[in-house]
Amino acid sequence: MNKFTAVFILIILALGSCSTAPVNTGDINVLRKSAEIGLESANKSAGQGNFANARNLLVEYKKQAILADDSSLLIRICLSYGNVLLSLGKTDEAYAEWDQAVAEAQKSGDKELLSVTRIFRARGNLLSGKASAQSVLDEVNREIGNVKTNKLYIAYSWQTKGMAQRDLNSYTEAEASIKKSLEINEKEKALENASYDWYTIASIRSMAGNTAGALQALDSAIKIDRRIENSFGLAANWRAVGDIYRKMGKNDDALDAYKRSRAIFDALGNKDEVTAIDARINGNN
Repeated sequence: MNKFTAVFILIILALGSCSTAPVNTGDINVLRKSAEIGLESANKSAGQGNFANARNLLVEYKKQAILADDSSLLIRICLSYGNVLLSLGKTDEAYAEWDQAVAEAQKSGDKELLSVTRIFRARGNLLSGKASAQSVLDEVNREIGNVKTNKLYIAYSWQTKGMAQRDLNSYTEAEASIKKSLEINEKEKALENASYDWYTIASIRSMAGNTAGALQALDSAIKIDRRIENSFGLAANWRAVGDIYRKMGKNDDALDAYKRSRAIFDALGNKDEVTAIDARINGNN
């Protein structure tokens, strides 16, 4: 899933002797501020499916976190970098980043960040098939109570829990967990994440046989992605709409949705996804 965003970092140095000038504490935060802004931008880029761009950003900002010797920042960058690498199919490299984050969190003594790192790694296990859904759910249940400060990490934890419950066919519980993530993401204006919550709810409803409800969830995801011009998300949503219509036996509607998805992926220059859509259109997938 790919999306491209540009990063513009503006560092303003307030100089002068007037009374409104900020007090000089002697602290220098140029590297940390730059890396924090870069991490936010990389996460947004990844949330919009532009994993190649996110990777390039995270490589640079990981260096800045190391130069600043900021443990918390390095941990958070490693977590995001691991997710990006997994999405790019670089599983071993992804685990190296998550393992670094876990080790750094253990050394720092930050109980909350340590739980966050374990949940990230557990989600990687779920997505890569390295662990059962039940073992992932058990781990998230052990760690989620420690995640209290960062709202987006709380949402991420609930989202991971819901995904594990979905894979265990516990559809009612899964949707309830994802909706807790959705509530936080909407409140925090993390709209790429909120769109993905709706996308996940659609998959849960579809697996439960509620195709009408799945289409309603995808309509909510599409509305959000239009608001934020999340082209990759729109393409993925329309592809899912096509899959559901095909499941319902509405082949003409499915074809229309697939063509819409294909057009967006093609405009993005995402040849792999275009090929995958063509396979659906030709009835080979």
